[in-house]
Amino acid sequence: MRKIIFELCAETVDACLAAREGGADRIELCSGLSEGGLTPSHGLVREALQQSDLPVHVLIRPRGGNYLYTEAEIAVMAEDILHVKSLGAAGVVLGLLKADRTVDVETTRNFVQLARPMQVTFHRAFDDTPDLETALEAVISTGCERVLTSGGCTDVAQGAEILARLVKQADGRLEVAVGGGLRLTNASSLVRLTGATHFHGSLRPGREKRVESADGALVPETEYSEVEVTAVREMVEQLQLG
Repeated sequence: MRKIIFELCAETVDACLAAREGGADRIELCSGLSEGGLTPSHGLVREALQQSDLPVHVLIRPRGGNYLYTEAEIAVMAEDILHVKSLGAAGVVLGLLKADRTVDVETTRNFVQLARPMQVTFHRAFDDTPDLETALEAVISTGCERVLTSGGCTDVAQGAEILARLVKQADGRLEVAVGGGLRLTNASSLVRLTGATHFHGSLRPGREKRVESADGALVPETEYSEVEVTAVREMVEQLQLG
């Protein structure tokens, strides 16, 4: 029987505790999920490590937007990698692209070496590349242990067929982690459809509301609640059923 790994994407200590109590295998720790995730603060990293009793993999992303970084931003990322390593993180999660949106192999490889002995995951910047098969080989060449992807699609359900091809292409050279729109309703089927053993989700319940914009128009905005232990536990169970 394959061991299925579930990683909870968490931006609070409470979410980290829910991950522990619900039976998650690991945590991706970040802040600013509304911006796609940013590097968390020193205090959050320290508390997550002390209280969760799970491997914590810290997002290294200094700003929102694209994944083409300046020399100054790369220097900041390097310092953040060294800092979370000194705190005892199990890994870091990062993604860097070049101007043509291909994987920045050289900088990523340098970061992988800097991070050791921590593990390194290449995040969903991967989905912004023009050719996923070529990008996968590039990520493998950097020494990353894992790539997080929705198969280049809006969510993992749409990308299931592509994800299955990526898992087959990787052939154990790195783990293809399925993430981006993972739901309790599709988890077990995605295990079967993709052949993956690593899965990633935030499980934050959302409620859409209307808020007034600067010009007075009402625009939709999603309000998220804290992740619940029961949701984590059910996700773990659904993945094992697959």
